[in-house]
Amino acid sequence: MAYSIFSRAAQPVVSYEQSPQFAGGKFRNAAPRHQLGTLKTLQVMWRFATGKPADAAPREPLPVYAVMRSDLLAAPDLSLWRLGHSTLLFKINGAFWLTDPVFSERASPFQFMGPKRFHAPPITIEELPPITGVILSHDHYDHLDYAAIQKLAPKVEHFITPLGVGDRLIGWGVPAAKVQQFDWWQGTTIAGLQLVAAPAQHFSGRSFSDGNSTLWASWVLIAGETRIFFSGDTGYFDGFKAIGERFGPFDLTLIETGAYNADWPDIHMHPEESLQAHLDVKGRHLFPIHNGTFDLSLHPWVEPFERITALAAAAQVPLVAPIMGERLDIRAPALSTHWWRKVQPQSVGSTLTERGAVLAPQPDANY
Repeated sequence: MAYSIFSRAAQPVVSYEQSPQFAGGKFRNAAPRHQLGTLKTLQVMWRFATGKPADAAPREPLPVYAVMRSDLLAAPDLSLWRLGHSTLLFKINGAFWLTDPVFSERASPFQFMGPKRFHAPPITIEELPPITGVILSHDHYDHLDYAAIQKLAPKVEHFITPLGVGDRLIGWGVPAAKVQQFDWWQGTTIAGLQLVAAPAQHFSGRSFSDGNSTLWASWVLIAGETRIFFSGDTGYFDGFKAIGERFGPFDLTLIETGAYNADWPDIHMHPEESLQAHLDVKGRHLFPIHNGTFDLSLHPWVEPFERITALAAAAQVPLVAPIMGERLDIRAPALSTHWWRKVQPQSVGSTLTERGAVLAPQPDANY
């Protein structure tokens, strides 16, 4: 059966009815989400079309370290590479894991319009080694890339998702045996990595007709004594304190810091809230993600980096903000070198060729 990327999730393989997050045929947040209303929505759409700042995107190609398969195989355990936006590659217990893999040129249902990448991915899907697991936070286009899933499916052993997102993958042709989907506070252990779906405050959907038909989540990753928190997309809420109480402290937090705006206060965090979320979950090193790849709001592209840098410094929180493709040691990550300050702003509309070149491999690629 043909399955459109715009369609609702497939007929559920697992029941949603027992989920406290599911009611009236939809998933929901613990507190009702702020609604813009028709007039405000039209105003926001007009601002997106006409009011983008000149520095919404970089003027020059971003520095991006090319990642080679040989480098990945030679890298030590507990290594991490940021591939862009919320796409991260982990090496844990000799196995490779991907979060929210987006490799397409645009975060959009169309490849001729919609948010375009500032940079090419540091590595292609074809060059990636076999992947033990893909961890998905929700089904929005900047986190769930249909083309990437189709290419990844043959080389991925497990797809770990919130409720409903797994059903969507199965509808796309991913073998059901590869898919595991969880409600909040549920999880599994694979190849020595414990994964727990944790609460988030967001929403879901890939069309006008399937809103909140799938769940959204943050993720707790535990490998021995090492603990990592991946926020996915979320507004600030008291769930972070509950996560910290159950699973903290965390060695590294990967916290959404970008695409925020006063008009959608409870689905994306402002940098001040990102810092507070890090403190609530009892994080040590803070790694701001959800920035530096796509233009998804009305702020300058460097603003999330600069604001979280100042806030972290004032709070004496170690900040990790690597160049795309740069390898990090999760146990002792190198602190931010403010690489974005060397990149000039760009008027909206430049092409991927102009701003997406992948540069030389990382200088310390020989581990």
